[in-house]
Amino acid sequence: MFGGLFFTKYLQINKAISTRTPPPPPIVTTVNVQHESWSNKLSTVGEVTPFNHIFISNELAGIISAIHFKSGQTVKQGDLLLELNTSNDQAKLDGHIAERKLAQLKFKRQATLIKSKATSRSSYDEARASLDLANASVIAQKSLLDKKHIRAPFDGTIGIRLVSMGEYLDKGHKIAPLVAPSPTMADFHLPERYIADLAIGQTVDIKVQAYPNKLFHGQIKAINPGLNEGTRAVVVRALVDNPEHKLKAGMFAEIDITISKPAQTLTLPETAVLYNTYGSNVYIVSKDSEQATVAYRSIKIGQRRHGKIEVLSGLKLGDTVVNEGHIKLRNGIPIRIAKPKQNTKP
Repeated sequence: MFGGLFFTKYLQINKAISTRTPPPPPIVTTVNVQHESWSNKLSTVGEVTPFNHIFISNELAGIISAIHFKSGQTVKQGDLLLELNTSNDQAKLDGHIAERKLAQLKFKRQATLIKSKATSRSSYDEARASLDLANASVIAQKSLLDKKHIRAPFDGTIGIRLVSMGEYLDKGHKIAPLVAPSPTMADFHLPERYIADLAIGQTVDIKVQAYPNKLFHGQIKAINPGLNEGTRAVVVRALVDNPEHKLKAGMFAEIDITISKPAQTLTLPETAVLYNTYGSNVYIVSKDSEQATVAYRSIKIGQRRHGKIEVLSGLKLGDTVVNEGHIKLRNGIPIRIAKPKQNTKP
C-alpha cells in the first residue's frame, strides 16, 4: 500500500515538473560603446580665494566719530569708510602750522640779512633748519589725521560691519571684511608625479556645489617652486573668470586641468559597469538568431567625466552591453531588450 502511494506521488511530481513553464527572460536596457573626444585632464579639488580679500582695520587707536558704509555695500578705491575722533590731533596740527609761520618769518628775515652780511651764516642755517623742521611736523601731523580717516584700499564689496558708532578701537581692530569678487583665484594641490604635466597658461575648469550645472573657466597663473614637505604636493594657483560674482571666498571647488589636446576614446555610461574585488565588468550582449544572451566580461577603465567612463580595454567600438537590469543576470542566460523610450509631446 505504501509503495503504491509513493509511486503515485512520484508520477504527480514528474508531471508537474514537465508542465511547469520556465520564468521569462529578464528585461534589460542596452547601450553601445561609443567614440568621444576627450582631453587629457588631471582632476583634483581646491578652494576658491578672492584676488583681494582683507579685513579693514585701523592703524591708530581712537573713538569712532562717523561711519560712512553699510554692510554689503559696494565701494570704490579711496571711498571714505570710517572716521575716528580727531579733535586733539586737529588742535596739534593748528599749533604746528602756527610754528611753521613763525619759522617762515624768521627765515625770511635771516635771508634778507645774509644778503647784506648783517647776520652770520650759522644763524641763517639755523633759521632754515627750523623751517624745515616745522614743515616736517605739519606733514607728519597731517599724515596722522589722514590715518584716522579709513578708506577703501581697492574696489570691492564690504561684508558685515563689526563695529558701532562711538566705540573705542584699539590698533588693528577688525572693522569689516572687504572682498574684490572679480577676478577670483582657485588654489589647489597636486601630487609630485604630476609636476612635469603642469605649465603656466594651462586651462582649468571649475565646478562648485552651489552651481552644479555651471562651469567656470580659468588659467594657471602660478606654480610653487617647491613641494610641501609633509604631503610632497605642489601648490598651484589659477585665475578664474567670475563676471557674475557667483564664486565666493572659501568655496570648495572640483578642478579639471587640461594637459593635452582632445583625443578619441571609447566611453560607456557609468551605470553599465559593475565592480567587484577583481575589477570592473560588464554584461556584453550577443544575438543568436532571434534570441539575445549575455556574457560576463572583465574590462579596464580609465577616467570618469559627467556620468561617462573611459574604456581602456576589453571592448571595441559598437559593442552592445547591458545598461540597466543587472540584478537577475547570470553568464549565458537569455534576455529581452526593452524598447527605447520615445519622447512624446504633450
